[in-house]
Amino acid sequence: MGTALFQTNLPGLSLKGRGKVRDIYDLGGTLLIVASDRISAFDVVMNDPIPDKGKILTQISAFWFGQIADLAPHHLISTDVATFPPACRAYAESLRDRSMLVRKARVVPFECVVRGYLSGSGWKEYRESGSVCGIRLPNGLVESDRLEEPIFTPATKAELGTHDLNVSFDQMVRDLGGKLAERLRDLGLAVYRRARSVAEARGIILADTKFEFGLADDTLMLVDEVLTPDSSRFWPKDQYKPGGPQPSFDKQFLRDYLLSIKWPQKPPPPPLPAEIVAKTREKYLEAYARLLGKPAPFA
Repeated sequence: MGTALFQTNLPGLSLKGRGKVRDIYDLGGTLLIVASDRISAFDVVMNDPIPDKGKILTQISAFWFGQIADLAPHHLISTDVATFPPACRAYAESLRDRSMLVRKARVVPFECVVRGYLSGSGWKEYRESGSVCGIRLPNGLVESDRLEEPIFTPATKAELGTHDLNVSFDQMVRDLGGKLAERLRDLGLAVYRRARSVAEARGIILADTKFEFGLADDTLMLVDEVLTPDSSRFWPKDQYKPGGPQPSFDKQFLRDYLLSIKWPQKPPPPPLPAEIVAKTREKYLEAYARLLGKPAPFA
């Protein structure tokens, strides 16, 4: 286990911005996206990073981009530092395993969430109204139930430190127009169905996930990360039991810890005990090993 990388500083490269996890550099015709080891929960970035997390996220995303390339165009050009522009080469050690050279795109201002199981904010909303984002669901469902058909439940993209807000598909149509909204919905559902099948064959239930899309001219493509433990709920298939929360291979473990200490879900974040950091890292490494069929080389 190497030293955790909280953020990058790459003189000579133009820093475009920092997200909750990723540092983005503008290389002119392309972008360099570097996944740090930062971790956020309830939309707040913790002060304690998770060693190797950025490498795990990048390698899992690369795996999935390969699995779904025939369904949806994506922005990934390369994860091999040796193929990056010369200006990046001086930082090869910092960039290795945790960076992507990608195409530029205008990011669609919605999180495209697909749910195949009733959990998280979807479960909370269902208990209150019997529906999720305006989609009526059958009566009598319990927490973590598998839905007969996956549902598309968009959310507005949050600014750093604020929560995403679930919205109806109708609102997405009003904001983006029917044609683009329908393309986003149909692509999101198609990719989720493919990924759910791939994950189940590897002993993982993909309960739900969120995608980000961007437009390059008229081409709609997947951008950012895809189907990682940061953007998805992964449950062990052999332990699945509806009627309550499930064990997971994602950052739900960290969320559960933060709930247990009654942290108010706003800055400043609490310090994370060493055992919580280590256990969270183990969850991410387990997701990598199951999905890619091999242990992470940096484990």
